[in-house]
Amino acid sequence: MACKQEAKTSHIIIAEYPETKKVDTVDTYFGVKVKDPYRWLEDDRSPETEAWVVAENKATFDYLNQIPYRDTLKQRLSELWNYEKVGAPFKEGDYTYFSKNNGLQNQNVIYRKKGNDEAEVFLDPNTFSKDGTTSLGGLSFSENGKILAYSISEGGSDWRKVILMNTENKEIIEDTLVDIKFSGLSWFKNEGFYYSSYDKPKGSELSAKTDQHKVYYHKLGTPQKEDLLIFGGTPEEKHRYIMADVTEDNKYLIISASISTSGNKLFIKDLTAPNSPFVTILNHSDSDTDVLKNNGSTLFLATNLNAPNKKIVTVDASNPSPENWVDLIPETEHVLSPSTSGDYILAHYMVDALSKVKQYNFEGELIREIKLPGLGTASGFGSKKDEKIDYFSFTNYNTPSSIYTLNLETGETTLYWKPAIDFNSNDYESHQVFYTSKDGTKIPMMITYKKGLELNGKNPTMLYAYGGFNISLTPTFSVPNVVWMEQGGIYAVPNLRGGGEYGKAWHDAGTKMQKQNVFDDFIAAGEYLIKNNYTSSKYLAVRGGSNGGLLVGATLTQRPDLMQVALPAVGVLDMLRYHTFTAGAGWAYDYGTAEDSKEMFEYLKKYSPVHNVKKGFEYPATLITTGDHDDRVVPSHSFKFAAALQAKQVGKHPVLIRIETDAGHGAGTPISKTIEQYADIFGFTLDNMKFKSLPNKI
Repeated sequence: MACKQEAKTSHIIIAEYPETKKVDTVDTYFGVKVKDPYRWLEDDRSPETEAWVVAENKATFDYLNQIPYRDTLKQRLSELWNYEKVGAPFKEGDYTYFSKNNGLQNQNVIYRKKGNDEAEVFLDPNTFSKDGTTSLGGLSFSENGKILAYSISEGGSDWRKVILMNTENKEIIEDTLVDIKFSGLSWFKNEGFYYSSYDKPKGSELSAKTDQHKVYYHKLGTPQKEDLLIFGGTPEEKHRYIMADVTEDNKYLIISASISTSGNKLFIKDLTAPNSPFVTILNHSDSDTDVLKNNGSTLFLATNLNAPNKKIVTVDASNPSPENWVDLIPETEHVLSPSTSGDYILAHYMVDALSKVKQYNFEGELIREIKLPGLGTASGFGSKKDEKIDYFSFTNYNTPSSIYTLNLETGETTLYWKPAIDFNSNDYESHQVFYTSKDGTKIPMMITYKKGLELNGKNPTMLYAYGGFNISLTPTFSVPNVVWMEQGGIYAVPNLRGGGEYGKAWHDAGTKMQKQNVFDDFIAAGEYLIKNNYTSSKYLAVRGGSNGGLLVGATLTQRPDLMQVALPAVGVLDMLRYHTFTAGAGWAYDYGTAEDSKEMFEYLKKYSPVHNVKKGFEYPATLITTGDHDDRVVPSHSFKFAAALQAKQVGKHPVLIRIETDAGHGAGTPISKTIEQYADIFGFTLDNMKFKSLPNKI
């Protein structure tokens, strides 16, 4: 251990951080030399890096263990989390399946029942591993429902194994399929299924680059080594993400191929004609276009090609290129996210990040607007073609997720299941405001807190956002947020540019050379909360994960005075090298890369968090969180950022990194680990806001 500084809060002192050696690595971009002194931390499986992780975790938990109310927060999180959670039911073969969690089970359990029989446990992921770190990735049933293909993730990895089960007797059949990544499982009748993967990378499975996605077909009864390569794998046309989907009538195979996370090419193959070729629907990646459904040879497509908010078009599969498309449901001022349900199209619109759902027939005629339980987020629509009943969930920031039935013939919605939780939503209020960003753009933000809260500038406030990849943040209930608000906390979520809340134009306004807009939007959100006395800089925490981790990293390096606490999680923090790891090159639509041009390199370097930590600055109290098995945003991003902050930080605020072992980017994390992590995050945040005890007694 090497003494770096004395960092202290009201009662906890960090006398020293682990020593992080520096190396003389230098990269040259367009004639500009850039030092990378912590490059060695990219070797995530070296003994040196492992020793550094152990030392950093020791320093972090030595600090966290001194927070007097950390255990109380953990206990309250456990109490509130301990309620039964049920997923929307769906039919496969003779059974109705649904997920359920009794309360604190690490993973949700899959149940099933036949007719009016009692439900039975069908598949329990809690038995996959002793510590709950092996999770269920997805389920896909054969046409008759008699065979299940399900994927599992070990230690939070994006790499999957696929296991085949006879659903009648629950016995495993065939050998396990391995080395599958970023894949659906789409069945052709009862004969086999399509899946996607990359060649096994050379070097570290965690961080090695993967950028040549391929689609394979697995025929039941044959070994994986005999699986047929269906699409991809040609050196002249490299796709990083390829998805295969068989239409519900088994007539067509649809291939969506992308080089980045936005925009896709589209191809179709007639499965009823032996050896039929792929026919091109779209030969460019200038839009996000998907096949929703087919009726015979008529295809129904959702697209934002020349329609930034999306529309639905039809075309004949024999000649499916865009010049033959016919508008069925035109674009509107609101973003469309459609699905099919029974004999209908359910057009889900976002109106200022809130759900509105309209029901159309396949002639494009409006049947009705579906009455939702309130203002919030509706999701889950998508019953099979012969079904008359669909299910959807509804939630918002102060309403736990409940399940409703939708009668597709009458439009009637009925409460199907409501959680029994120790929480009264009537005690809380949630409202939307619009604030002005640096360039004059109006940005919506939802603010939620306990009724009667005095706006005196002293309320602990969690400002959470994402701002990228066309992802929309819509109101969703969260147990940790409730525990935060029980302490008199405010939870604020702005819908920044870069997201999908207002369509492609909103997304593009936060990409590449316009990425600074996202950070400006976030900074303006904090300034709005301070100006209007919701909070003050001393009581403001900023939080975000993945691309949101980048958001927090850029904000704390640009405006360290804005907040008291910064909480970047699994962040993309080295913007000059992100594209050299795993599937990172696929993020170039949003970020651009340092190799694109001198202008792009300079722009990235100007905001890259790792490269903008300055010596002599007092940065906010910072708790960086990551997982040692994160193979999407590799942990070296967080390692290098933590090392830079610890080396250059001055003043009283601690800089710590909490590295979860046997954990990845977040999906499938056991409930027990999630509860511990939130107790640590909230404890660290309140401690650094100088609360010697919890603001409100639990």
